Amino acid sequence: MPAPAVHFRDVRFTWPGAATALLDGFTATAAPATVTALVGPSGCGKSTLLRLAAGLLSPSAGTVDAGGAAPGDRAYVFQAPTLLPWRTVAENVGLPLEILGDLAPDDPRVRAALAQVELTEAAHQLPHQLSGGMQMRASLARALVTRPTLLLLDEPFSALDAATRRRVQQVFARAWTDAGATVLLVTHDLDEAVLLADRVLTLGERPLQVTRSVEVDLPSPRTPELRHDPALGRLVRTLEAVL
Repeated sequence: MPAPAVHFRDVRFTWPGAATALLDGFTATAAPATVTALVGPSGCGKSTLLRLAAGLLSPSAGTVDAGGAAPGDRAYVFQAPTLLPWRTVAENVGLPLEILGDLAPDDPRVRAALAQVELTEAAHQLPHQLSGGMQMRASLARALVTRPTLLLLDEPFSALDAATRRRVQQVFARAWTDAGATVLLVTHDLDEAVLLADRVLTLGERPLQVTRSVEVDLPSPRTPELRHDPALGRLVRTLEAVL
């Protein structure tokens, strides 16, 4: 299945017991096979958008269209790795295939996903034996193993130190480029948003609305050295002015 566009059309969503709607008439689109970064104040509703796109939540009005992507075509990476501590890295990565009843012994898809994130040598280790960055790469491999067409990333680098964060960002960027998926990335780091995304949507306070859409016209592949490019700095300052 090709990577889908994601459409939020006039979406309304209210948490039970809340006095006001979190989303009310929210409309936005993520183009297929691109990375769209979502930035905005804490608590404004960024993670809720991901959960709506994943099908984990349902809007009370309006529609969320993920291009017909079935649950098995969608993958979600959380802020924490959420690896099962009693399972090896390979067993954690194979878990989605196991849940779908589609896991073969020594499954080549597991080996391929581990290779994508440079964790082949760690396949038989337990999560506690890995660094934080390696755990996040294992979490990504688990998301990629079903070859999803829609990848949803909720601040997956936020707990990492600066050096590890830069390395893992590059691994993630290569992996989702190889996968050809449509990606929604929630982040508070504007440098990260510009470095990794094709487009950045800035989001305002409740009820959530898009306040600015910024196209990121920077050369690919995006390398860490690009952080020092004046063009990246200009885009970051544009976002800062909006937020």
